[in-house]
Amino acid sequence: MPNLEKAPGKIAAFYTRRKRMPSIAELAKLLGYRSKGAAAYAVERLVCAGVLEKDTTGRLLPGRIMEGGAKLLGVVEAGFPSAAEEELLDVLSFDEYLLPNKESSYILKVKGDSMKDAGICNGDMVIVERRQTYKPGQIVVASLEGAFTMKYLRKGPRGYYLEPANDEFKPIYPKDDETLLIEAVVTAVVRKY
Repeated sequence: MPNLEKAPGKIAAFYTRRKRMPSIAELAKLLGYRSKGAAAYAVERLVCAGVLEKDTTGRLLPGRIMEGGAKLLGVVEAGFPSAAEEELLDVLSFDEYLLPNKESSYILKVKGDSMKDAGICNGDMVIVERRQTYKPGQIVVASLEGAFTMKYLRKGPRGYYLEPANDEFKPIYPKDDETLLIEAVVTAVVRKY
């Protein structure tokens, strides 16, 4: 059976060249299937995965493959060098990837260096999400006596406190748990070079 991972790239290339989606017969040829039935099954799998879509009449729509996302071309070693293969694995929408809960998420610009050892630097953007519960160990945006800060949430013998990721800063111990309000948890860091 042909590799379905390469299908989004092949379909996107067809769509870009011809300005339309392929028919099932064209898909069978494009994806290397011998029958239209096998191609139709592959399309259903891609629709279920959210890569492709269908309209109310059943016509194939590009879905995520052409939504302005970036091409996910493979993996790169950050350790020892290895042979690299460029292969279109998928089309990735950063909105979808970084903001799975758009209604409860927002972006903040980082000011200061108290979290630099956690990889969050001055000028970075962080994506944060409001949640019902928070756990020690998460990086949170907290309100403490009317001021906002971003730190690790920790729990010690005296209760919750905020810990920076930079030895030049000291942990923040609230007077009591009621003066510390957790506003959101950091879910991603965005840095542009």
